[in-house]
Amino acid sequence: MDHLINNKSNLLNRRTLLRASIAAGLLVPGFVRAQTPDQVGSVEDVKGEAFAEARDRRRTLERTAPLFLKELVSTGPDSRLVLHLGTDTTLRMGASARLRIDNYLVKAGGDITLQSGPILFNRPDGAPPEPVQFHSAFGLIAVRGTRFFMGPSAGVMGIFVQSGSVSVSAAGTEVVVQSGQGTNIAQPGAAPTPPAPWGSERIRAAMQSVE
Repeated sequence: MDHLINNKSNLLNRRTLLRASIAAGLLVPGFVRAQTPDQVGSVEDVKGEAFAEARDRRRTLERTAPLFLKELVSTGPDSRLVLHLGTDTTLRMGASARLRIDNYLVKAGGDITLQSGPILFNRPDGAPPEPVQFHSAFGLIAVRGTRFFMGPSAGVMGIFVQSGSVSVSAAGTEVVVQSGQGTNIAQPGAAPTPPAPWGSERIRAAMQSVE
């Protein structure tokens, strides 16, 4: 009999402790944030098909749809997607593009992984600096308040800066690309070429791939 009473008492104590732990957790803001995905932006426009995936869940993206950290955002063939991040940043994605927003804080910048496809990053002139880094199999791009293209171009990975400047690092080599210049990375593991002006036809083709 004493054994049964002790077991029942222990069970009641464990239940009481569990309820208290849950109640305490709900009172802690960090606990709430850990259970809720962080929104970092929204969809400004979409043409064709676009999706966001996280934790084996996939949702179709439509205009004004929210964007969350760690989501894999992708576009279908012949599709276009415009993302609004933070307060001033716009990111255009071309066809068959895939990227993940790893980290993003308003006024503090963030990290984005580009897996495939073309993108156009834009921050308006006069907007406060917001350092952002783009990671890819081809290298690392560090950017501050600028407008630049990154994606397949002329058979290589091309980076072209329309406004401002970016730092491109790959294979132990770093180049700084200024406004009106571009650089090429032939394949993953290759170094970026010295910055040089792009021809008008190449620039036009790059912009058409994201617009």
